Amino acid sequence: MRTRILPKMLNDEVETYLENNDIIIVPVGTVELHGGFPLDCETVISEAIALRMAENCDGLVLTGLPYFYAGATTTGRGTVQVSVRQGMDYLYGIAESLYRQGFRRQIYISFHGPAHITICPVVRDFMDHYGVPILYLDLTMQLFKQAKHIFKSMDDFHAITMGAYDIFGRLEDIPLTTEYEHQKESSVRKFSILKGLAYESGAAGYYFGEKSDHMSTPSISTPERRQELADRGKALICTLVEEMDMGNVVNCLKDLKEFQDQVMEKYPWTPAAFYQHENKKDKNSRCISQPSPL
Repeated sequence: MRTRILPKMLNDEVETYLENNDIIIVPVGTVELHGGFPLDCETVISEAIALRMAENCDGLVLTGLPYFYAGATTTGRGTVQVSVRQGMDYLYGIAESLYRQGFRRQIYISFHGPAHITICPVVRDFMDHYGVPILYLDLTMQLFKQAKHIFKSMDDFHAITMGAYDIFGRLEDIPLTTEYEHQKESSVRKFSILKGLAYESGAAGYYFGEKSDHMSTPSISTPERRQELADRGKALICTLVEEMDMGNVVNCLKDLKEFQDQVMEKYPWTPAAFYQHENKKDKNSRCISQPSPL
């Protein structure tokens, strides 16, 4: 395959792919304050991991979705903040479009901590309307769950960032700087008791008190050091994706759809089954009332 990145494909290439498969991976990003890294770094990480995932399960990747709810980083004036509701509506429209075009197995991923606030309601509402399970895969959770044995410190997280840029030939976008490595305590650490009462960023609204809160990034004084970290990061990305076993994930998603079809037939009052039945009745009613052509 010439490329797995949907926006770079020809329409004929997409249609040829859809004759045999139906998997699309959608990395959801952000543009936000991030120490010595470019503002789009969490978008780039998500897109790089999505590309490796697609290679492992014969999927395609829809790139170019960087503007969503950022969260506490709005203290940085480079952060682009979109409300949760705006992000949900936009993402739901994309999911509908992909479904109409034939992508039945949709996987949404993100390395951005608060992304679940936007994506999870889309996943649930889509199921209730279309009766099709789409998936949210939280990359941070996977890093700590599936690949905890390879993730030794924050240095590995930063290496993954640089590896992601290198995958897309953008390593030089990360500046050589020693100004953003520090040991400062986060200004919101004293509120950790509240933050720990629900999922990441979902317990209480807050903004970082200092730009340094997000976050200390390693000193990169030479191109050689930057490349060394990038090489380490690319290896970590490959290991993480292997641990996730994407072939099994997409097969399970297909099995879940078949199971849900049985559930909906058994319980016709479930939202998706009900709506589908009502839509069918409405369509039949319109057909009956349509006057016959002369």
